[in-house]
Amino acid sequence: MDLSVFVQQLLNGLQLGSLYALIALGYSMVYGVLLLINFAHGDIFMFGAFIGVFASFILKWPFLPTLLLSMILTSILGVTIERVAYKPLRQASRLSVVITALSVGLLLENGILALAGANPRRYPQDFFLSQTYSLGSIIVSDIKILVIALALLLFLGLYLIVTRTKWGMAMRAISYDKFAVPLMGISQDRIISLTFALGTALAAAAGILWVIAYPTLETDMGMRVGWKAFIAAVVGGIGDIRGAMVGGLILGFVEIFVPAVFPSTLRDPIVFALLLAILVVRPTGIFGVARRQKV
Repeated sequence: MDLSVFVQQLLNGLQLGSLYALIALGYSMVYGVLLLINFAHGDIFMFGAFIGVFASFILKWPFLPTLLLSMILTSILGVTIERVAYKPLRQASRLSVVITALSVGLLLENGILALAGANPRRYPQDFFLSQTYSLGSIIVSDIKILVIALALLLFLGLYLIVTRTKWGMAMRAISYDKFAVPLMGISQDRIISLTFALGTALAAAAGILWVIAYPTLETDMGMRVGWKAFIAAVVGGIGDIRGAMVGGLILGFVEIFVPAVFPSTLRDPIVFALLLAILVVRPTGIFGVARRQKV
């Protein structure tokens, strides 16, 4: 593989990994606060992409207003799901919560399927007019630059919220000791709602960017992409937003570079074997820390 091909594949992997990372951030945030794996998160990502299709076809909105609308409506959906489905089960068994999360995901997927149909969708041709730039044999498009830059900006914004604000401090406090936080006058419900709102808004942004970069939108996309993003969050260390970003990038790079060396049919087996090897060496993930629990 010569240098130009390597750089081209590196950019492709950075684009794909950035999208996985945006979705994985939602998994990590919710798990960090509630120790809950929100299996409906992938379908929330798909819901955000369909909001974009509605805004672009029906409302004729351009990219930026569509992105903002999708992030706002999807965050409202995320908070509603938490209040209706997850809040009543905070003291229930883990199995009950897992079944509920899977049920919410199936409800979203089949609800969109009933409303929008099974045919693949895509955005209008004038939704985002992309140009390509050639640097020798390396081709870079506006879409690739947009995906990478916006994913980085959203991650930095989230990182600043979590590390530099009182809300972020409260999130970290709940992840450390959720029983002591209410005793300090902090509303646990508000912090949990904010966590769901931020995580689902990032998933919506990933949904819009995914359909621009890979222009096919299907109702089962949330399950396929969501599970891979969940694996990326686990590899990076679920519960840590830095781990979600690093895990997503690792998964993106591996998925792009493996078919460049091996037959494409071996992509998924090799990808998951490598990720399994990482977990064998680091069972808690790259940035994960083992939690101590009183028995």
